Amino acid sequence: MHDGILTKFLQDGCLVLDDFLTDKEVEELRKAADELIQDIPTESHKSVFSTTEAQQRKDKYFLDSSDKVSYFFEGGAVDENGELLVEPKIALNKMGHALHWLNPIFKKYTFCEKVKETCFQLGLVDPVVVQSMYIFKNPGVGSEVIAHQDATFLYTEPVKLVGFWIALDDVTLENGCLWYASGSHLSGVHRRYTRNPDPNSEELLIYNAPAPSYPTSNFQPICVSKGACVLIHGQVVHRSEANKSERSRHAYTFHVVDMNGTTYSPENWLQPNPDQPFPEVYKN
Repeated sequence: MHDGILTKFLQDGCLVLDDFLTDKEVEELRKAADELIQDIPTESHKSVFSTTEAQQRKDKYFLDSSDKVSYFFEGGAVDENGELLVEPKIALNKMGHALHWLNPIFKKYTFCEKVKETCFQLGLVDPVVVQSMYIFKNPGVGSEVIAHQDATFLYTEPVKLVGFWIALDDVTLENGCLWYASGSHLSGVHRRYTRNPDPNSEELLIYNAPAPSYPTSNFQPICVSKGACVLIHGQVVHRSEANKSERSRHAYTFHVVDMNGTTYSPENWLQPNPDQPFPEVYKN
């Protein structure tokens, strides 16, 4: 990285680092994901993940996934009895949220020197990894991700949250690239997604405000080659459309919080396991 990288990141809220991983490194991550898919227990809870529906608000499997490798499926891939309608490799929406710690290959790349150097260049003093996800966005079934801010879900006070989004396929307009609203990170956190303080409610997770409306004209696409890393400010508004192409758009993403001078909210849906604090980037 060179002078001006941090300035550009703070100005736009997103930054592309081309050739972050080599083709060989990308294939190693994809192979590790393929092996994890083989390990899905047949009796596994078929949790559906969607940003347009509210399933996970009542889903304890989702709530308890912070220290596990859990599997989440596309809405159209599971029938009313919880049975898969298509092969797991196609049916999956994502795996998460502790790949970075529990799988040796994902751990190797999450804590590699390139990540450490990037955190250093961004001025992060005490970065920790709070979650990780392998996102499938499979051909024809990969669903839309509505416009959102990551800080809605992983809130800190003040916000010191950065997403690392690594493309494991070439990313195009057709297969569901990221879109972001440049400069939108300067407008604060628009709403929060928190644990419900009401113990008698079926809703385990709640939003504290309605979904904001974001003009489509504010967004610009991020089309990158396989191996690129997109840095995403915790407050920047971003989204992706459904994958309507015949090509996959796999990605590995993880979120880093600089714990120096900030507090990770105890209201966030994702909480560290008392036996496993969030791992530190510079010490692992």
